[in-house]
Amino acid sequence: MLFGLKINRIQFPLFIAAAISFASSCKDDPASGYSTFVAPAAGATVSSGTPLQLKIDFAKGKKIDSVVYLLDSTQVALAKDTLSIKIKTDGIKLGNHLITAKIFGGDKPDEITSNIIILASKSPDLYGYRVVTKLPHDTAAYVEGLEYNDGFFYEGTGEKGKSDLRKVDVQTGKVLQRAKLDTALFGEGIALIDNKILQLTWQDKKAFVYDKKTFKQLAELPYARDGWGMTFDGEQIYASDGTNTIYFLDKSTYQKTGSIDVFDDKGARDNINELEYIDGKIYANVYLTNNIIIINPKTGAIEGKIDLTGLYSSDNFKTDWDKSNNVLNGIAYDKQTKRLFVTGKKWPFIYEIKIQKNN
Repeated sequence: MLFGLKINRIQFPLFIAAAISFASSCKDDPASGYSTFVAPAAGATVSSGTPLQLKIDFAKGKKIDSVVYLLDSTQVALAKDTLSIKIKTDGIKLGNHLITAKIFGGDKPDEITSNIIILASKSPDLYGYRVVTKLPHDTAAYVEGLEYNDGFFYEGTGEKGKSDLRKVDVQTGKVLQRAKLDTALFGEGIALIDNKILQLTWQDKKAFVYDKKTFKQLAELPYARDGWGMTFDGEQIYASDGTNTIYFLDKSTYQKTGSIDVFDDKGARDNINELEYIDGKIYANVYLTNNIIIINPKTGAIEGKIDLTGLYSSDNFKTDWDKSNNVLNGIAYDKQTKRLFVTGKKWPFIYEIKIQKNN
């Protein structure tokens, strides 16, 4: 991805909450014969784990037999009085959810809606780092994806005319194998999936499958979204598109099976980029920052943040270095020895680091 060219999507709450609020002011008025939500208010934020209060001000004179409450499409409560009720939010994925009340009684049921945004229950734990060692890295490699496997680095690189997939010697940085993309394509994240490698492209709506051993291209696939980062947990693939959403993909068909939205305790975190699955969590570069965030793959909660400030400038990069473009990007993990590696676009080094929790 070239600096300044990535465009984030419009976030759901900005227009959905406004539309719900407008509809409520026009229609859901008890004095006019309509019921209205007292709680939750449209667009209300709720910390994960905090009980969600539901309460309706019913239309005057309306007969109420029962009220069914739904969170998205799942029934969560049944009540027929005006007393507030509460539902649990533990374990619910973070982000935007629709609250629906189906009010039964009289000739036909009424249906009213509101929406909520569930945030992480607490602020992320903060981490620093120390450098264990640094390894040589090709400064022509505009890193979009980085993996460690069986004693080698695997890289997916970007930029039109320069994008490729490569296998790299860890100690020397020498490229041992390479598969070049068409010069019109912009390569993106990669994932090692058993004996195959999947590589995305940025805005070209294509992905490629390679044989891990030979680097022979096995398939070209359509890919509906912008390609950014990718990783594999042994069962499913995770892919980012530069927003705050991480998509789940089937490891055999590469089709979408689900998603999470990434939030901390304040709001959404956009620009999710290169990904790595480490000990049950997703580690993600945040594009154009010095931060790696640690994400719960079940809920989307940001549980930690690693500040790598200083790593970028610690080795006196050449004076013509494009700091605005050649940013931190690339996370790899050696499962056997628990080594964590990070690098950036066209950086001269790959760093092995240890993360340290701040006091």
